[in-house]
Amino acid sequence: MELISEKTIGTGKLRLVKGDITESAVDAIVNAANSHLQHGGGVAAAIVRKGGSIIQEESDKAGYTPVGTVSVTKAGRLPCKAVIHAVGPRMGEGNEDEKLKNAVINSLTAAAERGYTSISMPAISSGIFGFPKDRCAHILVGQSKRFLEENPDASVKIIEFCIYDNATLEHFKREFL
Repeated sequence: MELISEKTIGTGKLRLVKGDITESAVDAIVNAANSHLQHGGGVAAAIVRKGGSIIQEESDKAGYTPVGTVSVTKAGRLPCKAVIHAVGPRMGEGNEDEKLKNAVINSLTAAAERGYTSISMPAISSGIFGFPKDRCAHILVGQSKRFLEENPDASVKIIEFCIYDNATLEHFKREFL
């Protein structure tokens, strides 16, 4: 993991790192999931591959998860305590910005409800779901900043954005300026 930027917001911190989210040393990682929680590609496939079949098995039990909401599973062999499966929007389905905002807030709320102090999230919906990377960065950073400002007593104190590719990273860097 390479630390790119860090910002203090109230009692918490926003952190931007470049690397593999499956190696994040945080309490919970966010998986950019589909509504059926079938983790066959991208970040989701890497999480199950490294964490083990328990993640897919628990996802199967959870079942259908609507866009903008989350489901939480164990982390298997990953270094974190849990995986928060956030279902982001696909471009073209309508009301995408609101749905992505909900996915972020619901992820942070799920972490706080479990007493977690740190969370790492990828650029939800910006891969095969086609959400514009610049808007994704703006929404994820903006909603996370807002969460820290509005919930100073929440257990979540570190919100990390773990970005794998340089093109997406550039959009997140701009949000940290």
